[in-house]
Amino acid sequence: MTENRGTLPKALWPGVNAWWGADYKNHPEICSQVFSVQKSTMAFEEDVQLTSTSAAPIKSEGGSRTYDNIGQGYTTRYTHIAYASGFQITREQFADNQYAKVARARTKALSKSHRVTKETVAANILNRAYSGSYLGADGVSLLSTAHPEKIGTFSNRLSVAADLSESALEDLMILIMTATDSVGDPIMLKPKRLIIPPQLMFAATRITASLSQSGTANNDVNAMREMGMLQEAPICWQYLTDPDGFFIQTDVEEGLKLYQREAREIKKGNTDDDTDNLKVKSYERFSVGYTDPRALYGSPGAG
Repeated sequence: MTENRGTLPKALWPGVNAWWGADYKNHPEICSQVFSVQKSTMAFEEDVQLTSTSAAPIKSEGGSRTYDNIGQGYTTRYTHIAYASGFQITREQFADNQYAKVARARTKALSKSHRVTKETVAANILNRAYSGSYLGADGVSLLSTAHPEKIGTFSNRLSVAADLSESALEDLMILIMTATDSVGDPIMLKPKRLIIPPQLMFAATRITASLSQSGTANNDVNAMREMGMLQEAPICWQYLTDPDGFFIQTDVEEGLKLYQREAREIKKGNTDDDTDNLKVKSYERFSVGYTDPRALYGSPGAG
């Protein structure tokens, strides 16, 4: 669609006191806080799992030892996707526009469009964490009670969905503290932060920040706070779609990732030779996903 003088007729004459609606403040970018942002120079990136060895067995006197080996597990591929937008303005509209703010609003709108796209695409990794339509390299959803491994399975979600509460968080943290590797041996994972939608921000603050047990008359201490279980303050993300769902992100090394293949660019001043229309174009290429599902634990809420 090409913007002409009929698109913004009020911009052709002086006297408008204010133009509004296109310059609201944006929320802080959350995707770069939740996802590990890495640069890429390839068409895609792959992360390959190394499976571990089992505990050393007893060797009988004079008997042969048991040989084990590490192996190749699941392969996660990040395929970069291009996102682009733009607008066209007729030469006449550009020349006759009387308001600099209207001109600046166009470029800001493009930048906002890309910001919304990146936040939405990244948040959808969490929004779809329970969906059987979006499977990881291991063939199950990001949050599952049965992630298959070389030996056995592991769970990173509550077996029974629960609303956000002190006990629900404690159950998730027990899952994290009892996490195992590809052969079922204990590993050390730490809860990093709570990730919640706006609907849970007040409850999350009361549960995590209170000195005593939240919502009770007990004089017991808030065990999570006392033990320093969560390393960082909760993150409230406006792009999460489940008002009852909550997540705990861990400190696993190869977890939620955002590969930036080509940074966002906005090109101005390109004019079509035939029409003399001014073109402003935007472009960005990136991919988001997760490698190790142990990066995230959660529950969709009981409702």
